[in-house]
Formats: sequence, structure tokens, C-alpha cells
Amino acid sequence: MKKYILFLFALVLTSCSKDDFSEQKNLESKIVVEGWIEEGDFANVLLSSSIPVTDVIDSTNVLNHVIRSAKITISDGQNSEVLRVKNDKNRIPPFVYFGSTLKGEAGKEYSIKIEYLNRVVEAVTSIPKSVPLKSAEYIKKNAIDTTGYIFVKFDDPPAEKNYYQIATKIDGEEPIFVPSFYGNLDDKNFENSSVSVQINRGVLLFPKTKFTPYFADGDVIYVKLRTQTKEALDFWNSWQNEIVNSKNPIYPSNTSLKSNIKGGIGIWAGYGQSTIIVKTPPKK
Repeated sequence: MKKYILFLFALVLTSCSKDDFSEQKNLESKIVVEGWIEEGDFANVLLSSSIPVTDVIDSTNVLNHVIRSAKITISDGQNSEVLRVKNDKNRIPPFVYFGSTLKGEAGKEYSIKIEYLNRVVEAVTSIPKSVPLKSAEYIKKNAIDTTGYIFVKFDDPPAEKNYYQIATKIDGEEPIFVPSFYGNLDDKNFENSSVSVQINRGVLLFPKTKFTPYFADGDVIYVKLRTQTKEALDFWNSWQNEIVNSKNPIYPSNTSLKSNIKGGIGIWAGYGQSTIIVKTPPKK
């Protein structure tokens, strides 16, 4: 098994629980949520039960813990919708709950209610105002190199408090946007409002090819700048810290990950977003 973890499925793989929903023991597994709604787009939610650390961790076992029969309701306080579930064979796990009527708007608050068996899981988030990317550029250290990094530039609004996440998606190789490593930013750390950041490629669960932290010639790269809430920033920073400190992407050193999920673990996040496409030079 390739030991590369994407986002919240670190949580799926790190529970110290000794059983799952099908077992009747003293300890119960937890409902694991990775949900988001972006400005101008509909809600997406991935839902699983946590996997005991004693279990074998592979794509088959991850699939066994995916929850496909929950009722998930999204609301902005005035309008609501129940999400549907679809099979996306390009993803692992391949099941995602999705919305089609309630589109994210900046400044609005969105609640999520998940009903599964005898459990109810809830959370609330809001969508911060988007901040536009000024540029995203593929740069190599040496002209003869076949790999490089992405450098992004944007202007942080000086009169606003903002938290950011930078994510990338390689066309034809990655089915979803992957948060960049060390790509969670608090504007209190910016020296001035004109921001320039080097992007390191993030890690993906069960990748099609061997992982490297670089981008390569021939890649078509979607680069996304997200604005996020403080709760989302704290979650992603705690997830990243666990991975770094444990030096083991499968089992973080502990399970003290931040979460805004009541009755479960994980994150329900609202994001503003701005996206640029970067085309690298053709492979030689």
C-alpha cells in the first residue's frame, strides 16, 4: 500500500477504537466527516466510520468503512436540501454526497445535519469573502530541471482578517484539489499585504503514481486560493502537525485533532475561492 494520505482520511485511519458500527462492544467507532461548501458551488461531503488501528489499512478496508446510507441536510437558515450520493470511480473512496440546489454564497452561514442509524452529527460554518489570485507560476531552480514549484501571488485585504488555504489539482492525475503542504496561512504572519508563496505539492491517498513534492513538466495544474474560517485553519494545521510530528502518515502520534463536528470528528468548512490554471512546458 502507498502511504500517502489525503485530508480527513487521516482521521479514518487513526482511530484508537476497537470496533466499528457492526460490532457491539464497549467502544464505538466515530463518524468521520469531510464536508465543504465553496462560494459559487454546491456542498460535498465524504462520510466514513473510523478504522481501528489494529485493522489492515488498504483501499479495500477504507471502502468497507464508507457510509453510503446517511441522510445529510444542508441549510442556510432559510433554504435547505438533502444531499444525494453518487459513485465517482476516479476517487478513493468513490462515494460522495453532493448538493445541486443550495449554492454557496460569501457571508452566509451553513449548517449540516447528518442522520445515520441512531446517531445525529451536526456542525455550522460560514463562507468568507473570496480573495482573488493575482498569478500562479511554474518555476524551476535550474533551466535543465524537469520539475519545479508553483509560486502564487495575491493581495491580502489589509482591513480584513483572513485565513487561507492553497490547494492544487493536476489534470488527469488527481481527481480533487489537494491542500498544499504548509499551505494553510494566517494573515497575521504576512509582512505586508502583497503576498508571494511557494507551493509544495500535497499528499494524496492511494495515488496512481509515486508521490513527489514537486510539479513536473507536462503537468496542467489548477491552483486554488481558498479563504477559510479560523476553525478550518485550526483543523488543517492540527492534521498537518500530527503527520509531521509522528513521522508516520498512517498513524499520527495522537488523535488530538481540532474539529467543529458535534457528535463526530472532522471538518465542515465553508470556503471562498479563486482558481488559476498553470500549464507547464511540454515533457522533453
